[in-house]
Amino acid sequence: MGSGTAAQDQSERGGPGRITGSGWPGVASIAAGTFLLVTTEFLPIGLLSPLAAGLHVSEGVAGLSVTAPGFIAAIAAPVLALLAGDIDRRIVVIALTVSIIVSNLIGAIAPNFAVFLAGRLILGVAVGGLWTFAIAVGRRLVPESAGARATSIISIGISAGTVFGMPVGAVFGGLVGWRSVFAANVVLGLAILLVQLRFLPKIRANAAIGVRQLLDFAMVPMARIGLIASGLIAGGHFVAYTFLEPFLRNTLALGQMGVALALAGYAVTGIIGSFLGERLAIRDIRRAFILSAAVLGLSVLAAVATAGTPASAIIMVMVWGTAFGAWPVCVQIWMFTSSPKLYEAGSALLVSAFQISLSAGATIGGLLVDSMGVGAAFLVSGLVSIAGAACAIASRGLLVSTCPLKATLGETP
Repeated sequence: MGSGTAAQDQSERGGPGRITGSGWPGVASIAAGTFLLVTTEFLPIGLLSPLAAGLHVSEGVAGLSVTAPGFIAAIAAPVLALLAGDIDRRIVVIALTVSIIVSNLIGAIAPNFAVFLAGRLILGVAVGGLWTFAIAVGRRLVPESAGARATSIISIGISAGTVFGMPVGAVFGGLVGWRSVFAANVVLGLAILLVQLRFLPKIRANAAIGVRQLLDFAMVPMARIGLIASGLIAGGHFVAYTFLEPFLRNTLALGQMGVALALAGYAVTGIIGSFLGERLAIRDIRRAFILSAAVLGLSVLAAVATAGTPASAIIMVMVWGTAFGAWPVCVQIWMFTSSPKLYEAGSALLVSAFQISLSAGATIGGLLVDSMGVGAAFLVSGLVSIAGAACAIASRGLLVSTCPLKATLGETP
């Protein structure tokens, strides 16, 4: 394609895989892909009851559609990082987008839960792959000085998908049926695929990733602390987030419209949090990471503590949405700052840590809800998230340069 060829020529003049001109449409197409990916990943949370009824399984069994992709992603991330070698990253991103489309198509037409779950396992592979490569590729589409902005834009796609997935499922699933929501995602995915085919140039890998690169990244102290802290925060978050809809509906006694509006508010505040997270992270990544995680945990605790006053609890849920919208941006910038040259390897390890924690958090949350109630799940969620923030405090002195962080984030990955 004409634009792809021109972009490739620019890339070759500016260094391997680096475009010296404007690659923002390509960055936007990757951000749209991450939005589609994460929205698809979390759709079943908001569709759990009708999905279970439609496929004739219990809600507990239907919950596998949330946890199973996470475990697959945790395995797929490092495996795909190793298998990708020096394959053109444009091909990798496009193939992963196609996988998301196929997963949604299977979800829309699945005759039974076994087929539906197979489609979700395909999604798990896409989750592991796209999270590993998306930001590393996006940074190379723009000048080095714009690397932080490219990182935040793609991270905003991840954050938006995280906070929109459940509300979209809950609201539109009730209006048009759960299968139609997956079908709509197929249409959106095809549109995103066309944009990626148009704007993504050929991007050579900087270097093939091997086991040594994965181990080297894990040996970086700041990276290691980031992985541990991120695992705690992600796990803590999903202990409660998986059951946010029952908390709003049953604990706060909100009607259908009230639940929809609260979930929409959570989504909107999450987007606001994404932009706020970028600004804070550029100033001081360590403080931004700790602040977003601490506010996340405290707001979850405050939400359940004020459940007797629904208005106050809803305000705390909005604060929670803002904090979690900011946190993924901070995580990605933290990992890049830890070791820019090993960023793809680091992304693979981060995906594994996040997805294992996500699945474990949702599973633990389910056990707590069934045995002790939603309040117990929220209490554990808040405490574990705060523990993640406390873990990050141990990073003091490990960040080589936080001021000005813009210069650090401009390094070539």
